[in-house]
Amino acid sequence: MRLQGIFPPITTPFNSDGELYKAKVQHNVEKWNRTALSGYVVCGSTGESVMLTTEEKVRMWEWVAEFASSDKLLIAGTGVESVRETVDLTNRAAAIGYKAAMVRTPHYYKNLLNRTEAQVLYFRAVADQAKIPVMIYNWPQATGLDIPAEAVIELSHHPNIVAIKESSGNLEKVMRMIREVKKGFQVLVGSAPTLWPSLTVGAAGAVLAFANAAPYATITIWEAFRTREMEAAQDWQNRIAHAAYLVTTKYGVPGLKYAMDLNGYYGGPPRLPLVPLCPEAKREIEEAFQHLKG
Repeated sequence: MRLQGIFPPITTPFNSDGELYKAKVQHNVEKWNRTALSGYVVCGSTGESVMLTTEEKVRMWEWVAEFASSDKLLIAGTGVESVRETVDLTNRAAAIGYKAAMVRTPHYYKNLLNRTEAQVLYFRAVADQAKIPVMIYNWPQATGLDIPAEAVIELSHHPNIVAIKESSGNLEKVMRMIREVKKGFQVLVGSAPTLWPSLTVGAAGAVLAFANAAPYATITIWEAFRTREMEAAQDWQNRIAHAAYLVTTKYGVPGLKYAMDLNGYYGGPPRLPLVPLCPEAKREIEEAFQHLKG
């Protein structure tokens, strides 16, 4: 399985009552279908997956599969704390037609799970039972647990673990994994501010929350990398840096959803306890996205 290019971990649309909003799922997906995005990650952290019930996750997988064009690769965010539930979610997504599962690092019992052997055991147990290939998802800023490069290198030899989304922004770690993982294992990054440098050292692609609101900007960097237009890639990397920081690190999902509203997609409200932005934050995002249209 080739996981190359740009994948947005899509947001989950809610209406004013906090319910899933099917019409806006359709609106967003059909608009993204017209871009050169490689596919969609559904029910990842950007999709507020920790706020969704199992039934809501399944509904989102079904709706996106219904509206996605045939050339888009579908990846389901299925990682939860237990092996049993992660396997169940992964195989339910497989039955709907998803081609891979993005599984985040378990982290609730940090003092027990921050060891290499514990992380290796979890991912091996999931991959042994999963009916589709597994992508490791590492986001230590949110989980408080950073899967060691040694664990990823060891897991790269499992026949059903095919990639990692490395969202730490640690370029040195990305470089080490690219050097030492099994041939064919793919390293993707989840940090828009380090997209271009990561591609130049060998990353296969990226899963970027920022691409929800400004897909063309990230696609431009990817295409410039492919065609070796270094100046264009660096220029666009500089253009997106501040906006990407605002809608990921500073304001997170509420900020990203507001940027989507600005750019012709549906962001809408986040789910409680996340809250919409204050007027000052909205103005800051409006200024940052003035020249980054959808």
